[in-house]
Amino acid sequence: MAHHKARQKEIITIVVLICCICISGCSANKYDEHKREAFALDTIITLTAYGGKNVDKAIDEAIYRIQEIEEHMSTTIDDSDISKINKNAGKAPVTVHKDTLYVLDKALEYCSMSNGMFDITIYPLIKLWDIKSEHPRVPSAEEIQGALKYVDYKKIVVDRDKNSVYLMEKGMGIDLGAIAKGYAADEVTRIFKKYGIEHALINLGGNIMAIGNKVDGSKWNIGVQNPRTSKDNEGYFAVLEVSDSAVVSSGDYQRYMVKIYEETGKRYHHIFDPKTGYPADKGIIATTVISPLSIDADALSTCLFVMGYEGFNIIDELEGVDALLVSTDKKVTLSKKFSVPINITDREYGYKK
Repeated sequence: MAHHKARQKEIITIVVLICCICISGCSANKYDEHKREAFALDTIITLTAYGGKNVDKAIDEAIYRIQEIEEHMSTTIDDSDISKINKNAGKAPVTVHKDTLYVLDKALEYCSMSNGMFDITIYPLIKLWDIKSEHPRVPSAEEIQGALKYVDYKKIVVDRDKNSVYLMEKGMGIDLGAIAKGYAADEVTRIFKKYGIEHALINLGGNIMAIGNKVDGSKWNIGVQNPRTSKDNEGYFAVLEVSDSAVVSSGDYQRYMVKIYEETGKRYHHIFDPKTGYPADKGIIATTVISPLSIDADALSTCLFVMGYEGFNIIDELEGVDALLVSTDKKVTLSKKFSVPINITDREYGYKK
């Protein structure tokens, strides 16, 4: 017990979508810690970097860049590229910023790779279900079928010569919520490295990017958030050891209709199956993907959640990508080539046999 308490004192935990654990003991004489929090991308972002005089300048530039990306890609900002595309669905192409075009292209790769199980034209379903509503309700089957008519990524027309995007039918809409934060994390990484920062931790609402190692040379310890509370719950159920990697989790615990869940025990969450129009239901409660780029980890964590075990067919074909999923019975399955050191710390979880 005494050892456990001592270990608790060593750990600083940030819990959003996943927990990020930074064990102390860093060489403060050589590197100063610079930490900043801000609200962007509809979440709390935390940037922690170690270094000298340029660090604060790098963080300022990174926060500005995140806000710039949000202004291009948010569905809630009226004059964003995505809002303009959606408003002009079935009417006219919209010229977009190069950031938006890049992220759209990456998203379309995953739409194709997953045979539409990852589909960025899911916005009509997001509006219909309105998970964040103060008065949540489950839409009727007829309403869901009506919205599904407009979900089809193949009806996105991208003209790369003109930097324009067009949705072929009125009523369609794009949402980049499953990939934009990943791109933002990669851009922060680029900025930090431009300024020579070798040790940093980026947390964009749980989209984690670890730059280098900790300043003492050891790897970063990333705690994967516990998707269900338990007697051993410390906020996380497993710890990963990573360096120069993105770690992104998706799960049914992040956003769901709380009132309906309390009344019925049914968890209607925010990750939709584009084929059924209902929240994805493959017996999975959480996924985590580790990859060199956050934009890939972001999209793949959603792909894996929607597709379930079948999603490993995509993961296992990709170089340098590791993934895990947690089933409803709290069993953990790792991708075939899983190479990241992992320690399951909660006794209610175990590996699937």
